[in-house]
Amino acid sequence: MARALVTGSTSGLGLEFAWQLAGTGHDLVLVSRDEDRLHAVSEQIRDVHDVHVEILPADLSDRDRLERVASRLTDPVDRIDLLINNAGYGLRGGFLDIGVEDHEKQMDTLMKAVLVLSHAAARTMVQRRRGAILNVSSLAGYTTAGPYAASKSWVTVFTESLAMELKGTGVTATALLPGFVQTEFHERAAMSMDGMPRVTWLKAPFVVEQALKDTAKGTVLSIPSVKYRTAGEFSRIAPRPLIRAMTSPNWYRRFQQRAVLQSQRKASRRALRAPWQRDDEA
Repeated sequence: MARALVTGSTSGLGLEFAWQLAGTGHDLVLVSRDEDRLHAVSEQIRDVHDVHVEILPADLSDRDRLERVASRLTDPVDRIDLLINNAGYGLRGGFLDIGVEDHEKQMDTLMKAVLVLSHAAARTMVQRRRGAILNVSSLAGYTTAGPYAASKSWVTVFTESLAMELKGTGVTATALLPGFVQTEFHERAAMSMDGMPRVTWLKAPFVVEQALKDTAKGTVLSIPSVKYRTAGEFSRIAPRPLIRAMTSPNWYRRFQQRAVLQSQRKASRRALRAPWQRDDEA
């Protein structure tokens, strides 16, 4: 039976990856900072699916704990066939509004952990001439929306490079570049996305299903949905001054202002007739 290791596996896309992989008969190694949620998720999955679920609590920004996860990937007995580097989070605020220590911790999770775990997994998988690595990146990597976007740009380019280096070894590397996905990501970053049009959102089950299909085929860049593939191509080839103007780090502030204006316009058009209002009151 195949075994997958999933980081950031107690919420969002990571949790969806865990459920879908368990549903296809994969044993699991679940990695997350939250040990209590790890226990809860593992018990829920075991109650539904006949798979073995191992938990590995770890804050991947901590080098010692990261090394524990890397060591698990090199286990010659209980081998890992699929690594999913999914762990990540956003920070609310501009670059100068946030302490540099918080930026460093985020970069350690988004980039260093991907580098270290991919290295450990790839070297072990190449020896067996079988395996796959799926790194969760983002279409934000084609934009100029701050350090998070820059880190995702790195993940995409790194994965493309790794995929070429692994060609012919029996091991593949895939980068998943979703757009806006309905998960806890924005809520945990205290970012309200109420004004975002519904058409821009993707559902986590669809994104994960497409990502796993692309990984099985050895696709290097997995971009779910035609609309986001089109947006990705536009972002990739558009003049950089245009991209900077459209996706500068203050995009969230502009988005919030737009959402407030929309709410004000809707409220002004809404006729309120409360039951305590009398007919003779205008």
